Amino acid sequence: MKDTKEINRSIINEVFTYLHEHPEASWREIGTTAYLKKLIEQEGFPVQTFDGCTGLVVEIGEGSTCIGIRADMDALWQEVDGVFRANHSCGHDAHMTIGFGTLLAMKQKGFTKNIRFKWIFQPAEEKGQGALKLLSLGVLDNVDYLFGVHLRPIQEIPDGTASAAICHGAAGLIKGTIEGEDAHAARPHLGQNSIEVGAAIVRGVESLRMDPLIPYSVKMTRLIAGSETGNIIPGKASFTLDARAQTNEAMEILRTKVSEVIRSVESIYHVKIKFTIQKGLIAAIVNEEAYDLMEQAIISVLGTANLKPRITTPGGEDFHFYAMHKPNLKSTMLGLGCGLSPGLHHPNMTFNHESIHTGIEILTQTILNTIQMVSENN
Repeated sequence: MKDTKEINRSIINEVFTYLHEHPEASWREIGTTAYLKKLIEQEGFPVQTFDGCTGLVVEIGEGSTCIGIRADMDALWQEVDGVFRANHSCGHDAHMTIGFGTLLAMKQKGFTKNIRFKWIFQPAEEKGQGALKLLSLGVLDNVDYLFGVHLRPIQEIPDGTASAAICHGAAGLIKGTIEGEDAHAARPHLGQNSIEVGAAIVRGVESLRMDPLIPYSVKMTRLIAGSETGNIIPGKASFTLDARAQTNEAMEILRTKVSEVIRSVESIYHVKIKFTIQKGLIAAIVNEEAYDLMEQAIISVLGTANLKPRITTPGGEDFHFYAMHKPNLKSTMLGLGCGLSPGLHHPNMTFNHESIHTGIEILTQTILNTIQMVSENN
């Protein structure tokens, strides 16, 4: 007869396979929500869903302290083998599986009666909007501790290791339109070439200088101008800039400098440039108490030798909105080394699936560490 641990491994592997094979893009996680709802209800837990959006929440127990686990649900929409489709190239299929696995593990270990637990399966992380939506719905109103997880690429930490915090940077988009004037390609002096204006913006942002001790970057990721007719100089164009900085303070400075570049280019080329600066994602806010609880869990599961320092990455995550909007929230995110390559968001991303079980062990032990600390303090 198979033991409980072996049965659980089989269930976890089946859950991951299903989620991996049924990806859904942001705000379209309808089937994913339904699947997780049925799966969790079969385990005997009540599930809360929402009328206005995808996602679900599982709340268990009573008490003045609430421990939360958050997993993101959405897949990316990208070209895979020549076809655009939803694709779990950021590991959210693994994150959901780990979230469900910790719920299953805690069910077997037993829930402490005087503590509440909340599992949050969040939509639309890739849009940077899901966390804000759940905050508006009051999902985080009664949560004291919140732990997340994200697979990490081989460029950051090796397989079989983990970090108790991922220090994401701030990220945001600047979108605009250039309004020049068309001209015949033989008479360029009669118009304003929006492509040249776009190139001037690129050169301008490349020349920006800020504190070299704080990582930052700005690059043009989209420029659309012209038509099929190749002998017309296009006067109009639309563009997108991706801006990133490792701290929220540096991001504010960067946005100001980019705005100055755009205004300067507008003046030099005598065109009108309309642009908007989207708020985007904020830099990580890591709570030291939550960090220590997770660090202890990593050591318990993997040993001190496989504990890695905080990961600093220019990538963004809407997980940190929770801490920003709830200053008393104690949160951190597990960085899970898993041999992930070639990299996050690569259409053919792969990783060591055994790390899913490691992630479940670490997050479960983090919950147990938090329970023990809360119990000792009460």
